[in-house]
Amino acid sequence: MASDRLIWLIHNDSSGSNDREALDGLGRACEDRGLRIAWRTSFPTEELPTPAMLDAAGADLVAIFAGDGTVNAALDALSGWSGAVLVLPGGTMNLLYHRLFGEQDMDQVLDAVAAARVHRRRPGIIASPLGNAYADLLAGPGTSWNEVREAMRKVDVASVASETRAAFSETLGGDPVRCQEPPLGRVEGYPMLQLQPYDQHIAVKAYHAETAERFVEQLVSLVNRDFRSGPYDDLGTTDRLVLAGVAREGLDLLLDGEPATTRAACEFVLARCQVDLLASVADD
Repeated sequence: MASDRLIWLIHNDSSGSNDREALDGLGRACEDRGLRIAWRTSFPTEELPTPAMLDAAGADLVAIFAGDGTVNAALDALSGWSGAVLVLPGGTMNLLYHRLFGEQDMDQVLDAVAAARVHRRRPGIIASPLGNAYADLLAGPGTSWNEVREAMRKVDVASVASETRAAFSETLGGDPVRCQEPPLGRVEGYPMLQLQPYDQHIAVKAYHAETAERFVEQLVSLVNRDFRSGPYDDLGTTDRLVLAGVAREGLDLLLDGEPATTRAACEFVLARCQVDLLASVADD
């Protein structure tokens, strides 16, 4: 890419990873590589830019320095745009970033962008009536562990304790989630299912937390800021999946970390991202 490339930056002003020091550091890193931040959107304080706004400004590259939830909202807002989007690691998990760039750090990615060693890619995503998931989708009573993770992120010791108790109770006593179509895994369901989009399929994992040993493993995962690394079963792959609760059919969900709820069974299908993302990793 040519030098002095202009960037429209989207960041999340409520994210602990997006403090002034981090944003200033990003600005310097871009300037050093001839990538100049010409426009900024601080989300959610400001509305996300639309394709029409970007085209009117003459912008053709958007950088998103935020977590997966903000990335999700921004990519939905940019659907149909002809420009390119650079996802940067501005959150806790940064799952989509790692899908696009592997284990490269942000400096390496910015080097690659400046040297035109990246390509445009429209990865597979999960589409549903409740919204899209670009990184992953979690379903079931085990999603209550997300509240523990959020309390840990905020270093709120009291909330960590109370949310942990609530998560134990919900995971054990909540309505399990099951794969209704196709019938993958056990009919009695699971505390949590994870759907991960790839270009050719959706991978399905089932998480457990029925025993004290499993709970300890889950807590270790939480301490490491990754509740998804707990014990699970690989249920295989599909391009379409209907999930439902065992007793009441409704579901508690996390779409790229953002909560959603449905009162009925819900269909999830493999779809294609509707805007070009910059990447250095080949299609998965």
